[in-house]
Amino acid sequence: MLSQEKLARINELANKAKQTELTVEERAEQKKLREEYLGNIRGSFKNQLKTLKVIDPEGNDVTPQKVKDMQERNRKH
Repeated sequence: MLSQEKLARINELANKAKQTELTVEERAEQKKLREEYLGNIRGSFKNQLKTLKVIDPEGNDVTPQKVKDMQERNRKH
């Protein structure tokens, strides 16, 4: 999870960009922070998929094969 300070900085840079142009250093910082934020979101989503199981109304497991394959790979590690 991203720290509150980093989230605040992302918002600060976004608000500043609406008012004025960011410096080269600020744009680089903003890009780095956004990449870190997106990496955390993607990791969180993948963790959720690791426990996903889809059951249809008849009680059959209809979890997509791609998800099952990912879960199997994670069990092997």
